[in-house]
Amino acid sequence: MSTAETEVVVVGGGQAGIAISEHLGHNGISHLVLERDRIAERWRTSRWDSLVANGPAWHDRFPNLEFDCHPDAFPTKGEVADYLAEYAEKIDAPIRCGVQVTSVTKRDGWPGFRVETSQGPIDTRYVVAATGPFQKPVIPAVVPDEAGVRQLHSSTYYNPDQLPTGAVLVVGAGSSGVQIADELRQAGREVYLAVGPHDRPPRRYRGRDFVWWLGVLNKWEAATPPEGAEHVTIAVSGAQGGHTVDFRMLAASGINLLGRADRYKDGKILIRDDLKSNIDAGDANYISLLQEADTYVERNGLDLPEEPEAHHLTADPACMRSPLAELDLAEAGVSSIVWATGFTQDYGWLQVDAFDDEGRPNHQRGISSEPGIFFLGLPWQSRRGSSFLWGVWHDARFLTDHIMIQRSYRAYEPTSSAVGAVGQ
Repeated sequence: MSTAETEVVVVGGGQAGIAISEHLGHNGISHLVLERDRIAERWRTSRWDSLVANGPAWHDRFPNLEFDCHPDAFPTKGEVADYLAEYAEKIDAPIRCGVQVTSVTKRDGWPGFRVETSQGPIDTRYVVAATGPFQKPVIPAVVPDEAGVRQLHSSTYYNPDQLPTGAVLVVGAGSSGVQIADELRQAGREVYLAVGPHDRPPRRYRGRDFVWWLGVLNKWEAATPPEGAEHVTIAVSGAQGGHTVDFRMLAASGINLLGRADRYKDGKILIRDDLKSNIDAGDANYISLLQEADTYVERNGLDLPEEPEAHHLTADPACMRSPLAELDLAEAGVSSIVWATGFTQDYGWLQVDAFDDEGRPNHQRGISSEPGIFFLGLPWQSRRGSSFLWGVWHDARFLTDHIMIQRSYRAYEPTSSAVGAVGQ
């Protein structure tokens, strides 16, 4: 089989791959985007049916195309997938779908890399790993299979009818866990929600969405998460037109709040005594943002409506005052567990020196320790907004600029008059 050649191979045809394809194409850099499924496949098949984007359409988009919906609406998962496919067509991205990348290795004695694929090898100068952060679902080894309950990850949950009758335990209090728990409760299920550490921004405050507040307060530009908060999730929802997540209100709706699920023993899940501290910390994050917003309004003389009621929290529900120390699955009637516990990365195909001792990408703003290898779409790649649609577009431009600089070094040839001039 003959070997194809191109200057850049981009692995992944989601938002990251499409974003960098636009910048590479704009600069006349030959490239191929390889996608093992369809464009934006994870948006189509690895999300639950009722999922909507967590940011409004006016904000969470690429700069050169608007969503075909109201700017303040939260696009459905289908609308996001269609948007990305439309954008790929708009920029004429050279995407090859149905192509699986099996390995990337450094070419011995030659510049660049050999990319082995299901449709043959490709030689290239640069490789961009644009597979994003949602590669391999994480289900903690807490509840054994013999416990007799159905266990699934949030990426394979679609709707309440998919689950067997009975109560449901949802583990994880980020956007996915909260929305799934709320949907299950509205469907008439008994729901238990294990709540870990989280940030809890207001969905809207003083007439502005929280994404606007993060923008004007420069919080999107934070380069690293606060110390100790590297794995803290954000509890915010675009569901039902968008609303502030309030765990006290979730408890009032009938959801049973628990601390973090610790371990399993004799048919019971032992629960950490951290429910109140986790919710209190999320409340502190919420109140802090309101206060910063109020200060910003006052200092800049903005005419935005006051919302003093937003600062008032309701009383702690009974589940916070007297939290469960254990959950007997059979006694509670729990027949299924939804693990909204995030993802890990899987770069087994990328067989180069671009990772640290723990297998994590070793990079600076996506430029890896292996010259010619780049990462795109990682959380906190360059800033807080890096894994969002608009953020990945700007990171893609940065990487493309770096590739252009590297091309200039490759093209450099010293003039004959300069040879041997040093030291004369």
